[in-house]
Amino acid sequence: MIVAHLMVPVAVHLFLLRDQRVLLLRRQNTGYEDGNYSVVAGHLDGGEEVKAAMIREAYEEAGIEIAAHNLRVVGVMHRRAENERIDFFLAASEWTGDIVNCEPHKCSELAWYGLDALPENVIPYVRRALENYRRGTWFDSMGWE
Repeated sequence: MIVAHLMVPVAVHLFLLRDQRVLLLRRQNTGYEDGNYSVVAGHLDGGEEVKAAMIREAYEEAGIEIAAHNLRVVGVMHRRAENERIDFFLAASEWTGDIVNCEPHKCSELAWYGLDALPENVIPYVRRALENYRRGTWFDSMGWE
């Protein structure tokens, strides 16, 4: 019997935190959840460690530098949407540089929102991950119901 191994996309998501607020970005022109809020995020390029991917994405999307020791993995989600995915959620409250929208063609806004006062249109799995973070829940599955 030949067993095929599952290959799934792996993504990293950044909870950039300041004074009980999180940095959200509003997506545009991507074809996925445009008009809704997410966090700085992206996929692993392959041969790339989770924190290294998050450091790269933070620089590419928000123009900031985060040292690996300032990143904490605060959650993992095994999710099924259009396909099966693994999402890592990392938090940081220290970084270098000013936050700027480095991808205005994909992002119409970068703004701070209270963790307890998120906009209605946060992408559902991101909202759930933020709620998990607030509750201290480290692992979750979504979309398997």
